[in-house]
Amino acid sequence: MILIADSGSTKTSWCVINSDMNYTYIETSGLNPCLQAENVILDELQTNLCPQINCEIKQIFYYGTGVTAEKQVVMTEILKKVFLSATTVEAYSDLLGSARSVCGNDAGIACILGTGSNSCLFDGNNIIDAVNCGGYILGDEGSGAVLGRNLLNAFLKRDLSEKIHDDLVKNYNLSYGYIVEKVYKTPMPNTWMASFTKYLNENQNEPCIRKIIVESFEAFFAKNVEKYDNYKKYQVHFIGSIAYHFKPVLEEIAKSRGIAIGNIIQAPITELANYHKKHSKIDRF
Repeated sequence: MILIADSGSTKTSWCVINSDMNYTYIETSGLNPCLQAENVILDELQTNLCPQINCEIKQIFYYGTGVTAEKQVVMTEILKKVFLSATTVEAYSDLLGSARSVCGNDAGIACILGTGSNSCLFDGNNIIDAVNCGGYILGDEGSGAVLGRNLLNAFLKRDLSEKIHDDLVKNYNLSYGYIVEKVYKTPMPNTWMASFTKYLNENQNEPCIRKIIVESFEAFFAKNVEKYDNYKKYQVHFIGSIAYHFKPVLEEIAKSRGIAIGNIIQAPITELANYHKKHSKIDRF
């Protein structure tokens, strides 16, 4: 059987393809080998994934955030320890998974806007160029983590209206001490910051909130799309919850910059499953 994964920092979507070519979907917590220790990832797989799989896994295709060239071997070895019967175990960046999902066999620019953000230039077969994402401290423009970070910055720097400021204090118990504790002293602060995107989406008609959203997406296009040669000749595709839920704003900003938007989907797991179903031989199960 085939196991496919699309993993972000917030959640991991899994798809098991059985011998009848039927799909079973599973969801677990997010994984990131750049931010989490190997034993933490191993425990998550053994505790929350394995009990939900009732067949022998022979092939694994894992796409995830944090799977850099340095971490590719690490993630592969972790999966091999969990699935001893697997004869094919491959780990790739979430960027390649995104490109395969939205571009198919066509050239285009594939972007991720979820908890983190990323982009690449895809020629229909391979990623031929990719701007470094930098993570939520050095980059991740337009991502959920950075949208949340920018909201918290505006809260601390008195850039929000009195209405929004008071609302955040009332509903989220925000204070300088609480924010510092959550950002600097707890694990995975990016996912906590990204949790504020729901609030941003619900209040995007407020001028101070609209400003945060627009500036974040403007920065994404400027730093992650417009760096590619001849970027205007390609369709720009998006995957991720942020792109999906903020689609109208994203399309508006893209149009103002002369950028053609292609597909915008929330999650690539089904398209990745279709891809590997197409390229797998039944006799390899």
